Amino acid sequence: MVLFPPLCLVLVTGALATVVTDPRVISETCETIATAVSSASAVHFSGPSYEENIRHWASSSTQRATCSLEPGTASDVGIALQVLGKNRIPFAVKGGGHTLNPGFSSTTGIQIAMSRFSEIVYDPKLRVVTVGAGVIWDDVYAALEPHGVTVIGGRVSGIGVAGFTLGGGYSWLTNQYGLAVDNVESFELVLPNGTVIDVTESSHPDLFFGLRGGYNNFGIVTKFILKTHPQGEIWGGIIVYPETSVDQVTRATTKFSTNNDDPKAQIIMSITYSSGNLFLVATLFYDNTDPAPGVFDVFLDIPALIKDVNTRSLLSLVVVASSLLEMGPPPSESLVESLPQGLVVEEFPSIQVPQSVPVNATLALRGIFNTMTVTKYSVELIEAAINETIHWGPMLVASSAVFVSYSFIPAMPTALKCNSTPSAWPPMHKEPIVPIVLSFGWTSEFSDDMMHGLIRQSTSTLFDKAVSLGQGVKDAPLYSNCALFDTPLERMYGNNVERLRKIKNQVDPHRVMNLAGGFKF
Repeated sequence: MVLFPPLCLVLVTGALATVVTDPRVISETCETIATAVSSASAVHFSGPSYEENIRHWASSSTQRATCSLEPGTASDVGIALQVLGKNRIPFAVKGGGHTLNPGFSSTTGIQIAMSRFSEIVYDPKLRVVTVGAGVIWDDVYAALEPHGVTVIGGRVSGIGVAGFTLGGGYSWLTNQYGLAVDNVESFELVLPNGTVIDVTESSHPDLFFGLRGGYNNFGIVTKFILKTHPQGEIWGGIIVYPETSVDQVTRATTKFSTNNDDPKAQIIMSITYSSGNLFLVATLFYDNTDPAPGVFDVFLDIPALIKDVNTRSLLSLVVVASSLLEMGPPPSESLVESLPQGLVVEEFPSIQVPQSVPVNATLALRGIFNTMTVTKYSVELIEAAINETIHWGPMLVASSAVFVSYSFIPAMPTALKCNSTPSAWPPMHKEPIVPIVLSFGWTSEFSDDMMHGLIRQSTSTLFDKAVSLGQGVKDAPLYSNCALFDTPLERMYGNNVERLRKIKNQVDPHRVMNLAGGFKF
């Protein structure tokens, strides 16, 4: 490719590590990029396109950028990186915009929105799909459904392909086919110097290793080629339980996570305090039109407030798994107490997914994730999470909290052994990584620091509980896609950190990608 002529750059003197914050210089850099890129790209300073480019799923992840860039070609991404690197301008790269870590894909500098990289092209002969970095998984599932195949992607609506895949990627199909990173054939990568290359295991083994879990440390990925897998209708949905069912759901989750040996079966169990109520949500998935006999009986036999489980498409489940955000609080718990055992207060018909689903709708809340890794879900550990929910939920309402949630996501011990090719994350493929994900949502920006501190505190409490139960979790790698923004690299990447830093030094000696947010090597 032809690199952008350096003489045309708005140069900024000073040390290489200096980040320019002068609004005038950043604005001039926006103009420079607008002049340099092709007509396939656009730069916005305001207006609907600008607002869409900076918008994130959580309002706390959105910042008012000086301008936004919608690159339309990989070459234009390269031109932008050269300008940004020379001028030391802070920037951010947004795919789906679902990260809850502030500043990871947003900036007050120049926001790069990958929305024009929207291709989804299926190759039935090679059984792969080419996917642009601005696509969300909902659209990929919808495009592949007529072909009877799918990919290893997000489990709820609105998740971007890029960040999810570059961070690891747990899927409903992980027990069968591994993580999203295990199912990447190649990446189209724009290096920090502006060069565009295709990265495969054979062409660039170090970069292929680094990109599989290493995020945007090595450049900007514009395209993925992903393996596909046969996919018909599935069975699954959500069940919402009242507080009176806590003990039964706890035992059911423990039993399932300990005894399940069917790779087609998966669950997510979440404990949530919201609208003055404690309730539990089980999302069930089975990769067939009907579940194997008995596999989910421990959940189906418990009295429920809401039940929507049936045969449906994978996309329908993804939408349903996100629907509680739109539904508001569940029916009153008092209603279920007067019902005969097993009778459901409200059983929803299967949600029909229209041609155009309003996926990726902004949560309109502030929020944060954190995570910890355990070796198993015991009754005592789940009870500790319930106690945390009961403790923090009512207390944080006064600080604008809307929900406090703890999610348990069992994975079979063999899930990470589906692909033996080393990757940045996870740092080991021998032992299962069983995450607990904490998520807090609130409305006031004045509560940000407090919420960040309390989610750290609650995670630490659960970690100490796991240790007291004899679980060897002190060095267990944390799932980077849900890790808090200040999590040490070694806690996620373990012994891989040294190799990743060497790769980083080779491809980005001038630290161009350090001008963007995220975990940095």
